[in-house]
Amino acid sequence: MEKKVLERLQRQCARMEYCASDIRRKALKALDGDAEAAERITAALVADRFVDDRRYAAAFAREKSSLQGWGPVKIRFQLRGKGISEEIIADALQEIDPEKAASKLDKLAADKYRLLKDDPQCRLKLLKALLSRGYGYDEAEAAARRAMQS
Repeated sequence: MEKKVLERLQRQCARMEYCASDIRRKALKALDGDAEAAERITAALVADRFVDDRRYAAAFAREKSSLQGWGPVKIRFQLRGKGISEEIIADALQEIDPEKAASKLDKLAADKYRLLKDDPQCRLKLLKALLSRGYGYDEAEAAARRAMQS
């Protein structure tokens, strides 16, 4: 049973990046709650480099920033929730291209402003939308200002 689960998780890891906590959860579910076996499987996958939290965090940060337009605050929060260490998170956030992230933020702000421009609470709602995407207040406020001036 344990060998089958290990092989299945190896195939999954070969297709997509996973962090150790995701794999531990998958193994635990597949093994009907056998925590010791799940730990052995997770350790084997980490030792064989099928699972690497550093690689996962870097890919996660790049993807969420460029595709979903998430800011560093939201990315940090999500990675913390997956049990990734602060050191690895800091390194992963360095993987984000600042110019692309700023461009994505400006595009998000402009798109949202077009939807809200007739609303009396436009500025407040625009800021709230940008903050919910995980950008800091200063970044969000500057992007909102730029969107409202164009």
